[in-house]
Amino acid sequence: MNNCPALSRARSLYSMALALCLSLLSLVTLSAQTPRKQSYMDYIRSFSPEAKRQMDRYAIPASITLAQGLIETGAGSSMLALEHNNHFGIKCHNSWTGKRTYHKDDRPNDCFRSYPSARESYEDHSAFLKGKRYQRLFALRYDDYRGWAQGLQLCGYATNKGYANMLIKVIEDYELYTFDHGNTPSWYTGAEARSSRSPRRPERHYDQPQRRAYISYGLLYVLADQNDSYERIAEDMGIPAKKLAKYNDTPLDYPLSEGDIVYLETKNTEATPRYSTYTVRIGDSMHDIAQRYGIRLDRLYKLNNKDGDYVPEEGDVLRLR
Repeated sequence: MNNCPALSRARSLYSMALALCLSLLSLVTLSAQTPRKQSYMDYIRSFSPEAKRQMDRYAIPASITLAQGLIETGAGSSMLALEHNNHFGIKCHNSWTGKRTYHKDDRPNDCFRSYPSARESYEDHSAFLKGKRYQRLFALRYDDYRGWAQGLQLCGYATNKGYANMLIKVIEDYELYTFDHGNTPSWYTGAEARSSRSPRRPERHYDQPQRRAYISYGLLYVLADQNDSYERIAEDMGIPAKKLAKYNDTPLDYPLSEGDIVYLETKNTEATPRYSTYTVRIGDSMHDIAQRYGIRLDRLYKLNNKDGDYVPEEGDVLRLR
């Protein structure tokens, strides 16, 4: 028997409030999820086997291939895809000797490649990315879809400034990263998809670098391990040690410390627009500053009208561009 009507009313109000909160939380959770389009899922089901085949042959992430196909064709609905089997918006260029079609893009009458089948479009896309312009991407891990997306934009695959972000969003919304590890998305089979945060290494051994590479200032780099050397990094990344030393403005036997930036390509001639000057701190060297901002050492000296004898002092303001 309840002898406290006030307590009973309080409990009732609490129960109602709790139910309302749970209901609102459910609505918020549902609204936070991006609704998946049926046309996108159909495209993925149709072409994921081919994307995985291309990954096996060329070590291009299946997630990237599928995301590009989805974006470039509107999930297979574009005229280029429907009438000409062009799934990646690849233009003719001087090297193309196959069939052509002309459509408005950057110019009123741009030339695009036309293929007999979608499979040939996928094959040509892989060959296209294996060209010199995109070669730097293959220093990235095959499952680093974020790095690949950023790299494609930096290399000029598309003029859209949000291209990398578009690829990443599609990959994450549709769990395309699971294909990179031989799995399938949760919605694809109903099985729980593995998280991209802690991916399982695939059984297949791709012909890929043994270290994780990063992109900053538009440049590829790795971080040195403890007791590292250019020879070890060169062996892991498939780049001649002498080139690594040259890229980083040092002799071949330069001692590396754990966490040192080691660029895998020629550095920039100036810093990015965000960094125009730098105020020297205690312990800075010109080489340290050049590495920090991805600038060639000779260019840093030239930008500041300094010769090789110059020693930066605390408080000096150096131009970076």
